[in-house]
Order: sequence, then C-alpha cells, then structure tokens
Amino acid sequence: MNGTLLVAGTTSDAGKSVLTAGICRWLHRRGVRVAPFKAQNMSNNSAVTADGAEIGRAQAAQAAACGLPPEAAMNPVLLKPGSDRESHVVLMGRPYGTAGAASYRGLREVLRRTALDAFDDLRSRFDVVVCEGAGSPAEINLRDGDIANMGLADARDVPTVVVGDIDRGGVFAAMFGTLALLSPRDQSLVAGFVVNKFRGDPALLEPGLRMLDRLTGRPTLGVLPWTPGLAFDLEDSLSLDTSAADPAAAGPAVGAQTLRVAAVRLPRTSNSTDVEALAVEPGVVVRWTTSPDDVRDADLVVLPGSRATVADLAWLRSSGVAAAVTDRAALGRPVLGVCGGYQMLARSITDDVESRTGTVAGLGLLPVDVRFAAEKVVGRPVGEAYGEPVTTAYEIHHGIGNVDPAALRQGTAPFLDGCRSGAVWGTTWHGAWESDGFRRAFLADVADRAGRDFVPAPGTSLAAVRGARLDVLGDLVADHLDTAALERLVDRGAPAGLPFVPPGAPA
Repeated sequence: MNGTLLVAGTTSDAGKSVLTAGICRWLHRRGVRVAPFKAQNMSNNSAVTADGAEIGRAQAAQAAACGLPPEAAMNPVLLKPGSDRESHVVLMGRPYGTAGAASYRGLREVLRRTALDAFDDLRSRFDVVVCEGAGSPAEINLRDGDIANMGLADARDVPTVVVGDIDRGGVFAAMFGTLALLSPRDQSLVAGFVVNKFRGDPALLEPGLRMLDRLTGRPTLGVLPWTPGLAFDLEDSLSLDTSAADPAAAGPAVGAQTLRVAAVRLPRTSNSTDVEALAVEPGVVVRWTTSPDDVRDADLVVLPGSRATVADLAWLRSSGVAAAVTDRAALGRPVLGVCGGYQMLARSITDDVESRTGTVAGLGLLPVDVRFAAEKVVGRPVGEAYGEPVTTAYEIHHGIGNVDPAALRQGTAPFLDGCRSGAVWGTTWHGAWESDGFRRAFLADVADRAGRDFVPAPGTSLAAVRGARLDVLGDLVADHLDTAALERLVDRGAPAGLPFVPPGAPA
C-alpha cells in the first residue's frame, strides 16, 4: 500500500486546503487512520498544539477532519512573512530564525531533511498521509529547492492530483500548463486533475474535460460545485474576501437587528480566523475592510493580529483608519484589539526585536505599554471573563503588554490577559471567541454598548459548526469525485506509463 497522496494546485488559493481536508474527512469516516501533512507552509495564520508547537492553521483544521489533535509533524516548516523580503522560520513548531531569499537558500537542506523526517514519521504511524502542496508545482524558479510540491512527491513517490479554481477562469490552460512545465519524472507522478468551484451544469464541462484527457493522458477525477457557507481556516491573505462568512449560513438574527462587525484588513494580518468565531453567530455580519467609513459605521471594529505590528500601525495611521478608530472610541463605540491589534491600542510600543524601531506611540486607547521580548510567547492559556470559561485560547507573540496598575484602580477592567477601558477591549489571546459562552456574553455586551437590538442565539456551538463544515467537505469528495480512482492512487501510487507532455521543465 502506497498510503500517500499529494494535492497540488494550479495557483495559491485554488482549493488545496479544502480538498485536502475533504479527502481526510472522507477517509476518516471510512475508518481509515489518516493524517494531514504540509511540508512547508507560508502563512501568518497559525495554531498552537497542546505541547506549545506552532503550525499552520489549515493543518490544524485538517487534523480535526481526521479526528486528531494537531501536532508539529503535520507542518514541519512554517514561514511567517514579516515583510516583502523576509520571513520568520518556524521549524517543527519552534522559532528557528529569520530568512530572506539569499539566506533561505542556505537553509534548504535543513528544511528538506526536517520535512522528510516528519513525513516519514507520520507515514509510519498512519495508514494514509494526505499532503497539501504550496502555491503551484510549476513555479520553475523554485523547483531546485522545493520540498512542498514535486520535491516531496519525487523524494517519496507520492501520487499527485492537481486542483484548479474554475471560478477564476482559464482552468484548462492552468492545468495543462502546470503539467507541461514539469520534468518527465515529476510528470510521471501527476495522475489526474480536480476542478473546483464550478457553478452550473457539469455537463457543460465535458467537452473540455475529454480534450484535457486526450492532451495529457490524465483524467479529471471530479468537479466540485461552488458551495457557499463553507468558511474554512484560511491560510493566506489571498483568501480574505470582503465577508468572513456567508451571513445566511449562520441563520437569521434572534433579535430585531443584526450586529455589524468591521474587521480591519491590515497589510500583514495574522490569525484572521479569529473573526470566524464571531461570524458563526446568527445575526452577526463580519466584513473585512480597509475603509475608514466602514470603521466609523460598524457596531464593532476588530483590529486583528499582525506579523509586523509597528509597520501595520503606521499603515493604520496613513490610511485614515486609525483616526476612525480613535473617533469611535471617544464616542464610546466598541473596539476590540487582538494580539497585534491590542498592541496598537496601547500607549507605547517598544520594539527592539521585530521591527527594531525602538519606542513608538500607540493609539493610546488602552492604558498599556508594550515591550517586545526576544523569546516568543507560545502557549494555550485558559481563563474566564463575563463569568464564562475561556478554554480555547492560544497565544503567539513577542509583544508583552503591561497594564498600568493605577488605571486598574481607576476603573480600567481586566480582560483575559489584557484590559478593557470604556468600550475598548484588548487581549493577546487568539481563539478566545471559540469558547461559546464567552463569545455570546461578549457580543451581548457589545450590542448593549452599540445600542443594537441584537440577542446572541442560545446554543450556537462553534465546534459543531466546524464539524458540520468538515462533513460537507467529506460529502463533496464522496459525491463528486471518482473515489475509486482516489483509492487506487492511495493504494498503488501513480500508474505506470503516464505520457510526457512537452516541453517539460526548462533545462
């Protein structure tokens, strides 16, 4: 039994994460011991495992699809972009250093060996390992050092399917071109295609699918229909649409009014999935925005995490969003800052670690002074607020917020590990709003301060919502893909004799 499969994509955000999760869910429901794997991930959306390791958020969601707790081996290399030219390297869940394009080349063998060792470890413990690629396997400028796509497939004989997003247009050219830019060895491992996000009658695609088969000698294993309401733990900023979720998917408001949430899309937003927990509540409409007018109009504004707090704070000011946030706070209208967003709300930020800019002024909306520590804080804290337990939180940060003790004596209230002053809340804890009782109590407080006739729906369970979404992904695989062909690939590997499609990789 081969026991492996790689889901590659024609582009970033083609559907690799959701298809990988769907295949994992489909196999798990059939009683297969399956685990997800992504050798190298570039993402600022991360999760923290039970033992304090940091991995890509999508792999944590895929682990849930497999009925497993997430672990570092599922994403051994995580690159977190801090700027356009530099990324922070997380190796087996632990900080390893910072790398630019030049220094990354010197790290490639260390990263490759770590990734292959993690893959071999998972393969020894599970019946099947479903791998997710990164970007596109046809990034010919990166093939020599690739460990996430065909580099992995080549090293471990992993059969590969390529998924393309038809909603973007040009999917046939993208699939054919992806294959035609691969070397003969890499092409021998690509065994089929999957079309994602199709709207309409699949029969309309049949002529193109037959032609693609004739041109490449490889079948299309299925066409996944466009399915709204499946907000998934997103991997990169390309996935941040204007809306965090389909409002209709959560259900109608219980009270007379909806609660409108504006999440500020920072240039280097991290852990954007925090707002997904708000969006599952019936009657809560969450939208990503960079507009000061949207910030002024919303009932709640969320400043999310950031991988470059000082740089994003400068953008916040230059864009006019900072002034809009300050204006609404002065009027007693709700503002929430999470992690980097919390740090921006402080009086001052002293950063000799991340940006190395020294001390800069924050927005001054919370009586807090932030100092960046050299060692990253990574953990799974627990706490309580509004009389409700918070058991789902995790923290990933260098900045340490010190609340002014005098302010606490003068009316500023503790809030998780941060504080609340008037209608401004701040905490470094990600994931806290996944605790259902706390989320409902917080939203009720926000609605009261915003003057909205909004009532949180009783009984909404984020875990149940996510589980149901994973089941829908599993259903999509079962109902729309050639699962017998998938089983053959997993069991036997790529079939022998797949034709070469010229021109192949450049010499």
